[in-house]
Amino acid sequence: MAGSAARSRYVEVAPGQRAHVIEAGEGPSLVLLHGSGPTALQFLPLLDRLQGVRAIAVDRPGFGLSDSPEHPPVDREAAVTGLTAILDSLGLGETALLGNSMGGTWALWYALAHPDRVTRLVLLGAPPLMPGTQVPPPMLAVATPTAGPPPPMPPPSQATVIQSMGVFGEAETIAQYPDQIDAMVAAGSDEIGLGARLAELRAVISPTGWQPTLGLDVEELRRMSVATLLIWGERDPLGGATVAQAAAATIPNARLELLPAGHGPWLGHPRRTAELIEDFVR
Repeated sequence: MAGSAARSRYVEVAPGQRAHVIEAGEGPSLVLLHGSGPTALQFLPLLDRLQGVRAIAVDRPGFGLSDSPEHPPVDREAAVTGLTAILDSLGLGETALLGNSMGGTWALWYALAHPDRVTRLVLLGAPPLMPGTQVPPPMLAVATPTAGPPPPMPPPSQATVIQSMGVFGEAETIAQYPDQIDAMVAAGSDEIGLGARLAELRAVISPTGWQPTLGLDVEELRRMSVATLLIWGERDPLGGATVAQAAAATIPNARLELLPAGHGPWLGHPRRTAELIEDFVR
């Protein structure tokens, strides 16, 4: 975070359990939720560009520098409960939510459960479990338990980070952020974070795709009462332009912005993404 205007702090979400957040800016609040692989640090390119917004990027429980609860929130009810505790600890009775990947699924679940606490919803890349989305084959392989011990994983490195980001269509863009690569290498060496990631992936992925008991359905999206902005990569491997257009047509009061990107559209288009978010949230 050297050179960034963002600041790091902790909030207590339960007795003896802290969440780590990275915060920048002043204005209407926007809580950012990362996916199953990275941490809140992935949002630094956005936090450094957002203007007129109080942006708070959260390390979800067990990821990054946040403590891991005794029972990780790997299902819908637990995710909503966990996010409620985080928002309460931040003193936010209501806020805009932004989620990338599984963070987007958390944000959707929360907006459906507590629309009175969500002023705006931003889906930054395809959320898992949304209608029409699919599991990239490498994720199926990681999440599906095997009969024997799992094969040893190569140690995290710049090469493995770029390779894994390539699965999500962002190999070339992540290469432009050496500090982000360093952060992802560090996260890949964290046993607690790796455990949280594997638990989450195995909870939401079955051997044939998403877990049907956790999936969002079309009727739920049609009942969404929160204004929603979808910023989506045309080449998102979880679901490209067609899936994005269907989602935007289903969610009432939704707006879609397609960018020439994969699963992390802000990495290749940080200024444009920040502008879209600013105009929507303020």
